[in-house]
Amino acid sequence: MTKNFRILVVDDEIDFARLLQDILKDEGYKVETAAGGKEALKKIDLFSPHLVITDLKMPGMSGLDLLREIKRKWPEIDCMVITAFGSIGSAVEAMKQGAIDYLTKPLDSPDQLRTVVKKAYKQFCLRQENLALKEAQWEELPPLEIVFKGIEEVWELVKQVAPTEATVLLLGESGTGKGVVAKIIHQLSQRKGPFIEVNCAALPENLIEAELFGYEKGAFTGAIKAKPGKFELADKGTLFLDEIAEMPLTAQAKLLRVLQERTFERLGGITTLHTNTRLIAATNQDLEAAVKEKRFREDLFYRLNVFPITLPPLRSRKEAIPALAKYLVQKLARQQNMTPPILSDEVINTLMSYDWPGNVRELQNVLERSLILSRHKDKLILPPLGTKPSPSLDVPSLPSVNLKELEREAIKLALKKTGGHRKKAAELLGISLRSLQYKIKEYGL
Repeated sequence: MTKNFRILVVDDEIDFARLLQDILKDEGYKVETAAGGKEALKKIDLFSPHLVITDLKMPGMSGLDLLREIKRKWPEIDCMVITAFGSIGSAVEAMKQGAIDYLTKPLDSPDQLRTVVKKAYKQFCLRQENLALKEAQWEELPPLEIVFKGIEEVWELVKQVAPTEATVLLLGESGTGKGVVAKIIHQLSQRKGPFIEVNCAALPENLIEAELFGYEKGAFTGAIKAKPGKFELADKGTLFLDEIAEMPLTAQAKLLRVLQERTFERLGGITTLHTNTRLIAATNQDLEAAVKEKRFREDLFYRLNVFPITLPPLRSRKEAIPALAKYLVQKLARQQNMTPPILSDEVINTLMSYDWPGNVRELQNVLERSLILSRHKDKLILPPLGTKPSPSLDVPSLPSVNLKELEREAIKLALKKTGGHRKKAAELLGISLRSLQYKIKEYGL
């Protein structure tokens, strides 16, 4: 609630400070004023504001000096500066010193003040909620203000659905962070059980049912003892089915039954088991198109599509790249026992000028390569962007054959190059594992 958000307004023009105070009090914030920098420092000790809004030009201690002192003694306090119209350069300098935003004097309208303060309040709330996650000693995740930077509307949906029992369908391009959002939904829920993740595309078609539902001893060749499935392991918790569009139709039918009845049997078993598992599914494909093409069950689609959340690609929220890159560099440097190198303005500008077709996953991979190149250096060195090597299949020129024959030849060569490893062959061909398995059957390979 805004009444818990405390703001200190600092300006030697008392009438102007009180005008800001009245506007913000009407919005529900707790607001006090100070007539100068020295008075402000005393009030901070007593009032403990979350946000300080200070004029830059004041007698005695300037707003810039006050900003530096606040950041030295209370780095957790956000600061916003007020500068005279036409003196934007001084606001830019204040931003470099740690100010989160600025206002021009005189105000264009009260809404200008309301908008920038509301933005600061939302960022404060994200930090508080992130602290709550860490206090619960959950698995380390990126700070919420970084995960949802530029996509605050997604955060609002996550907050609404997390405490419920609703099935969630996460949509978006590959690498947009659907797995991270699934974990956050689980951690913000009331569920005390584990978070279990299954990549449907990584499991062979003949094993996915055994993985999801478990099997009894002797259910198939090699089943030398009984094994519980993911639905049993995720009881009272959350089961995250990534790349759900790759699930074969036979497994889709059994999954539909679990969602409808909350019951299933292990492979080779006769005992009906009950599950109290919340399901979160994710895909980078158009499920409605898959339904029309008979690759995905229509009834299962409607069961999964209870609460859809679409994650935008990184190129549509480039304002998140600087903070995200700094977080990833620090995280990856810790993993490699390195001192994090500095990200120069040139590096940040280069990262922001690229469209990131692989989204956050591609960004992380690029930064990991960069750290290797930057070992024992002070500044991060970027490799060329958008120039990833593409392995050649050395497909012979066959002008007289049709496309199906050419496709069959390409698949044969990919399998030969990977020693028959289907997942690696699929990656080499740039198709999904499920599609490759379908083609192998189609061509009798």
